[in-house]
Amino acid sequence: MGDDTTNCIFCKIIKKEIPAETLQESNDIVIIRDIRPSAPIHYLALPKRHISSICDITHDDEMLLGHLVYMAKGAAEKLNLSGYKLIFNVGKDGGQIINHIHLHLLGGWQSGEHKALNV
Repeated sequence: MGDDTTNCIFCKIIKKEIPAETLQESNDIVIIRDIRPSAPIHYLALPKRHISSICDITHDDEMLLGHLVYMAKGAAEKLNLSGYKLIFNVGKDGGQIINHIHLHLLGGWQSGEHKALNV
């Protein structure tokens, strides 16, 4: 995974160079609506600091990633989701399309609906 923040679409969204529908934001994390949803409710939690992939995290990133999950939990509560999925796609073979860590928050299914995903 490359570290090219110049062309990273998520870095551009974080810098507000590209518009996005923001649900929540902290000093370190922004949560935006996914423009290609794979569920009735689909948001992306992005760290503001560019990290290409889970493969690139270090011990120093533990607090940031904990905060990322905590913010996603808060977003789920704000969206009144009684159940949801949190998903990281890691690497090209794991389905990661954009080389900037992002946590998918998916929910909004009705009870009994098919929940197989390709995110």
